[in-house]
Amino acid sequence: MPEIRHLGNAPITEAVIDFRVRAQKEIRADGFAGLKDRLRGDYPVVEEQMWREAAVQFGPGRAVLSRTQDFGLRGLFFRSGDKLNVAQFRVDGFTFNRLAPYSTWEAIRPEVMRLWDLYVDAAAPEYIARLALRYINRLKLPIGIDGLGTYLTTPPRVPPGYPTQLRGFLSRLVVGRPPSSIAANIIHAIESPQADGTTVIIDIDVYQEQDIESRDARIPEDLEALRTVKNEIFFATLTENAVRLYE
Repeated sequence: MPEIRHLGNAPITEAVIDFRVRAQKEIRADGFAGLKDRLRGDYPVVEEQMWREAAVQFGPGRAVLSRTQDFGLRGLFFRSGDKLNVAQFRVDGFTFNRLAPYSTWEAIRPEVMRLWDLYVDAAAPEYIARLALRYINRLKLPIGIDGLGTYLTTPPRVPPGYPTQLRGFLSRLVVGRPPSSIAANIIHAIESPQADGTTVIIDIDVYQEQDIESRDARIPEDLEALRTVKNEIFFATLTENAVRLYE
């Protein structure tokens, strides 16, 4: 595995830090309205997210029956002036999205914790039921799809003797990290090959599902543990040739 290190040109298209919560009393979305003034300087764009459900039924010889139920306001999305940072305050949790170009973890984590404290003040959740760190990477590799072994440690392969040309690939793995409670969803996909190379998507969602008190001082440590596993998976996926493309 290549040495784990900072990449100055990391192929990250989106980083997501997600807190799913449980509360003893109902969390109301209108409780987030007071954050508009507090976040106006850093997050001037505010959008409402509505909660709707649609049901569709099919029956032999009958027309399609459908209904839509409106559950009202689900939460507020706060966007930074440059649209790169998004803070989602919802009745079921808090999510922070960082879009490309990525900055650094050292810059993102303190902001996540600052916003999480505001969420706790506004919503008063009892526990974090699921804590997750998801990084979506898009790698443009200067080689055809049949030569991906130069850059990927586990490239897609066509069974021997199967007379066809590989045109696409999609895989999903779910792995655990005993003895810890950390697990990860790992998705690898290939976009349609182009004349100048192949684009590979590496989507890593690392998470732990256990109750953590909403103001537990160890939350930053838990995030660091998730990040460590995410980095191990990312670098284990690539060869040194691939890593050097993004230094």
